[in-house]
Amino acid sequence: MRIDVLVLDGAFDTGLATLLDCFALAAGLAEGDAAEGEVPALTVRRVGVRDAVRTGHGLAVPLDARVGPDDAPPDVAIVPALGCVTPARLAAALCRDDVRAAADVIEAWHGAGCRVGAACTGTFVLALGGVLDGRRATTTWWLAPEFRKRFPAVELDTDQMVVADADCVTAGAALAHVDLGLWLLRQASPRLARLAARYLLIDDRPSQSAFAMADHMAHDDEVVTRFERWVRGHLHDFSMPEAARACGASARTLQRRVRKVLGRTPIAYVQDVRVEQALHLLRTTDDSLERVAEAVGYADPVTLRALLRRKTGRGIRAIRRGRA
Repeated sequence: MRIDVLVLDGAFDTGLATLLDCFALAAGLAEGDAAEGEVPALTVRRVGVRDAVRTGHGLAVPLDARVGPDDAPPDVAIVPALGCVTPARLAAALCRDDVRAAADVIEAWHGAGCRVGAACTGTFVLALGGVLDGRRATTTWWLAPEFRKRFPAVELDTDQMVVADADCVTAGAALAHVDLGLWLLRQASPRLARLAARYLLIDDRPSQSAFAMADHMAHDDEVVTRFERWVRGHLHDFSMPEAARACGASARTLQRRVRKVLGRTPIAYVQDVRVEQALHLLRTTDDSLERVAEAVGYADPVTLRALLRRKTGRGIRAIRRGRA
């Protein structure tokens, strides 16, 4: 299996290194006695649309090849994240000639049967090439509103860490690069992927929703901003009609605006904030689950317990053990 990692200027250093280290480790394990059974040969190349590229921290990346749309595609092509934290910086990056050239390469290779993947802001490059239209995908959680605005034809699911739809696979924020790498390894050898995960000390992380902060998703919708602020002060007595009045909009308009910007219903957003607050209390206090549930607006602690299990994949004891 040949994997081409398509590196762009300003690449997110940790994401790029994580991908390359994950594949290098797997290749080494496959050659040794640790991995049993036959594993397809793994060849990884660093490629670019320019002769030379540098990471976001200015480190030169040695490239194995310069590529274009007419080159023979690899089995898999991956776009690591660009080191852009804000929508403004990302917008500027997406207008660059090299980024548009990379999107063209991805579009051509995908059309020729290549599986394509990306993590974090790299998913914007895939979407720019049109390969995600009509498909499910994920991206970095805080830029999800920007992604939805730019690429409405993509069905975005930012709750998931990795989303695979046919021959396109996308991963969530920052260190989800390792989840993307392990997912791709799993397609070749589940045993090798499990072994690499153990060496990397990475456990199964099916969701990025547990890491998301509900009020840090970048957008410029004033109605939604007012709604976000109002919710945090009314977790106990949330009411959709009251929320709409406080935001200066009808309930129907608020429903529509929140869903368009945040990709979820107002009730689902309230649930996200309650989970976020509950996790904070469980990690920083010794309050009982009953008191935590009451503090975030749930009369029944069983409801909160089930919700936390669904969102984080962990029970209350495990959450408390993981406190900072």
